[in-house]
Formats: sequence, structure tokens, C-alpha cells
Amino acid sequence: MTRTALILQHDPAIHLGNIGPVLTEHGYDLRIVDVTTEDVTAIDPAEADLVVVLGGEMGAYQTEQFPFLAAERTLLRSRLDAELPTLGVCLGAQLMAGALGERVYKGDTTQIGYRRVEPTEAGASSPIRHFAGVPVVEWHGDTFELPARATRLATSSDYSNEAFAIGDFALAVQFHPEVTDEMHEQWVTDGYNELDEHAIDPEALREDRELYSARMQEASRAAFSEWLEALPA
Repeated sequence: MTRTALILQHDPAIHLGNIGPVLTEHGYDLRIVDVTTEDVTAIDPAEADLVVVLGGEMGAYQTEQFPFLAAERTLLRSRLDAELPTLGVCLGAQLMAGALGERVYKGDTTQIGYRRVEPTEAGASSPIRHFAGVPVVEWHGDTFELPARATRLATSSDYSNEAFAIGDFALAVQFHPEVTDEMHEQWVTDGYNELDEHAIDPEALREDRELYSARMQEASRAAFSEWLEALPA
């Protein structure tokens, strides 16, 4: 049976990465929407079997500067209220929290690099357990309040909300497990100014990629495969 996954993308460099093949293998046809150019308000929130909201360089709270973010939040609120399968990554996780009325805001620190996230007790029995002890890509400086309906699945040394679930139909991760080696190199190359601003050595990021990327790819495949297989029929 073929199903449809609607992908809300904010930047061509911040794409599905390693999640794409997992979706295809699980029978999803991918419809990628560039939310910066397409009319999100014209999308029926219930039309797709799965909605995936990807990352972006903007803040989820910058709705005046980026009006499409408000449209995305409206779409996400409709899906989450209807308990329809939804996955958010980084900005996508923040938009999901914002759609449920929670505050999304600038954090105290900017995390860039491979960092460890720690599954909570609930996370240890969820697909997020695959990331235990596996450094994952972080590239954000924003955070959010945990939605009342959500279960926290992972934390980190800097941020208490790294992953959450709502029932068995919604999953959100603040980190970037989808990042392939090619994506990471593009982010590092394009982000030299930001890296310099935060005194981060791009060569150190590349060295960490050599050390940690393969394990993250395996964990990402395992986690998202398990989550997709457990979605309500």
C-alpha cells in the first residue's frame, strides 16, 4: 500500500537526508513542499498520511518576518488535534510546540557539533533509545516549552527538551539525526561565518564527523524505522 508523506522544507540544504530512504522503504511517496514559495494555507492538513516538518535557519517565533511559519503552525495544530502522524526535526519540533500554544524562544547557548542526548525514562522505551550514547548533530540556539500533551523523551546538558512524543502519532526531535556526511559538509562550508562567530573550528567538526557519523546514521535508521512501523494504521 502506497502512502503519502508531505515534507515541509524551509531550505534546500536542510532536507530529509537519511530519513528519505527510510520513508521510501516503508512505502511512502514523498511530496516536498518549499514553504518559502508555496502557499501552505492551500494544503489540506489531513490530506497526507504523514507530515514531516524539517529544520531551517529562521526562528519559529519569527512569524512577522516569515509569514509561512504561522501557516505551518495552523496546519500542525489541525493535524495534532486530529492525532494524525506528524514528525518534526529541529525547527519542525519548535513549530509543533508553538502550534500547541507553547513558548518558543532564544536559548542561552548555541549548540553546534556532535553532542550527546540522554533518553529519559520514557525515552528509554521509545525509538529515541537508539540515540543513547550516540553523539548526534546539533545546530540550534532556540528552545521551547514542553507541550502539556507531550512526553519528554530526551534531554541534553544545555537543553531539557531534545525530543518529545504525543501519543503514538507524533514525534519531535530538537537535534538533527537526518544529517548525512554530504549535508554536514555543506552546512560546515556554508556556515563559516556562524562558526567563526561562535569560535568553532570547522576542522574539528569534520574530525568529529569521521568519528561519530556512521553510528548516528545507524541510530537514525533504527529509530525512524521503528517509529514508522508503530504508527496507527
